[in-house]
Order: sequence, then structure tokens, then C-alpha cells
Amino acid sequence: MSEPTRPLGADLARVAVFAALIVVLGTVTIPLPSGVPVTAQTLGVMLAGLVLGARRAPLSVLVVLALAAVGLPVLAGGRGGLGAFMGPTAGYMAGWIVGSVVVGVIAHHRTFTWWRAALGAFAGGIVVVYLFGIPVQAFVTGVPLGPTALSSVVFLPGDLLKAAAATTLAVALRRAYPRAFPGRARESYAI
Repeated sequence: MSEPTRPLGADLARVAVFAALIVVLGTVTIPLPSGVPVTAQTLGVMLAGLVLGARRAPLSVLVVLALAAVGLPVLAGGRGGLGAFMGPTAGYMAGWIVGSVVVGVIAHHRTFTWWRAALGAFAGGIVVVYLFGIPVQAFVTGVPLGPTALSSVVFLPGDLLKAAAATTLAVALRRAYPRAFPGRARESYAI
């Protein structure tokens, strides 16, 4: 069964809304000595994957990264420009793209359920982002991979809270406004 087509304008609007959400959530920033700040931007990435699905979610992330690349201050702490892609957070940003796809694939596999949404937010929004971010952070900072991974444990409780919040928000949105979701998620939902 193929996914019903939606007007291009509607898809572009949804991508733009989630790109804006990711940017706005980046204004919530707590700087850390490691050079990688605590932000709410990954909450936006998780929500994009949960709501937009695997095809459209990475587009919203790519819009944010493109805006950052041209110098707009859309990243955490008002950063932007090509230098942001050379720093310790570069791998995490690359992980957002792949992570949003993984979130969407897991959450929208067959029937959208709360536990698939939670699993997707955890696997894509945390595990995948860390798998990309930690090695790049270690390389850029010159700190060995083990200690860098260990120092990243400080982010885990916050990221778990973000995954729980993303799951709760996506499930509530799915119940309130199923048209926001890709075709199969609109048609079927199980608790």
C-alpha cells in the first residue's frame, strides 16, 4: 500500500515548522567545560523523526544545518558559520540527520505505537547521535575515545528526559491531529 500523496506545499510547511522548532529549542543552552553544550535541539530532532517520519525529518535537520552553514545563528548558543562544522559538536550535528531517519523508521514501522515512538527516540535521538558525535568530539579535542565517551555520560539523563518528552508529545499530537503524520501513521494507531 503506497502512502497517499500530500501537496508539496504542505510537506514543505511541515519541514519548515520542524526546522524552526529545532532552532528555537537551540536557544535553551547550558554551556559545559567539554565544549559540547546541553541543549534542547535534540528534542526537536526526535520530534521531527516521530512526526514527519524517515523521509521528511532529515530535510528539516538539513534546513537547520544549511542555515548554519551560511552563517545564521541557528545552532545552540547562537552559533553559525562553517566553523561550527569543524568544532567538537560537528559529529553530533551529522548524527542529527541519520538519527532523525532512524527515529522515523522505528516509530513508523507498521503501526505507530507509544513504545515504538519511545524506542525510536532512544535509538535514533540518543544512540545514533552519540555514535556520530563522540568520535568526532574525541578527534577534534584530542581526547581519547574512552574518556570522551565517559564524559558524555553526563548528557544521558537529560537526553532520556528529552526522549520521554518527545514520545509523550508525539503520542498526544497523533491522537489530537493525526493529519500531521505520514500516511500509514494517520491510518493506523495502536496503544
